[in-house]
Amino acid sequence: MKSTKPAACAHAVFFDLDDTLYDHLLPFRGALQAVLNTGDDFPYEPAYHRMRYYSDHLSALAGGTPTHGPALEEMRTERFVRSLAEFGVTLKQEQAAAVQAAYLDRQFCIRPFERAFELIGKLKSDKALVGLITNGPPEHQWRKIRALELDRLIPPNLIYISGAVGITKPDRKLFDRVAAEAGLAPEQCCYVGDSWRNDVVGAAGAGWRTIWFNHRRAQPESAFRPHEQAFSYADLSRLLLGE
Repeated sequence: MKSTKPAACAHAVFFDLDDTLYDHLLPFRGALQAVLNTGDDFPYEPAYHRMRYYSDHLSALAGGTPTHGPALEEMRTERFVRSLAEFGVTLKQEQAAAVQAAYLDRQFCIRPFERAFELIGKLKSDKALVGLITNGPPEHQWRKIRALELDRLIPPNLIYISGAVGITKPDRKLFDRVAAEAGLAPEQCCYVGDSWRNDVVGAAGAGWRTIWFNHRRAQPESAFRPHEQAFSYADLSRLLLGE
């Protein structure tokens, strides 16, 4: 899947946010250490993968990520209960809620992956339209965007948050809407994201070119194949800019 040729997406490149533009594992690790006193030998990355899996799975069962209220809180705590149970950690609901609260608090002390903003700047210099498509409640996602100072690089009209739009990845209608509002055909759009279900399969289903940002070297969740696969921002630069 990996290629050294630039992807055919000269007109628009949209990025996912969580674990694509910044390291989403750090808030997860910090929350578990603070609330559950997990040690350095705990398998944080595999547990994180399972938490993200259950987050996507529960969102799909609900017909999209809830944006507020009890349904959202239940989904957020349940993903910790289910994922950590696979690693021998049994959580009561109040413990899961405490982990979730600590996890959220740490999501606003974040910084972008090295070379992420450099790549965005180069894409814009090459006259590519650069935007963001992310799932989640609007206020929560905007706090992360501002914490990263991403709003200095990407204008608000090119930032699509599922809770504000009313459509959740991987629903192709979200990608259709973004392309239509940009005045572009699907084949002129490229999407970069880490989630197999939401980003890779979702964007490809709408006819977009997809680059799976698989920096954690996860296994595919199905037989579907993305157009390209990248393991680092150096890989992304080669695929998008031919560097």
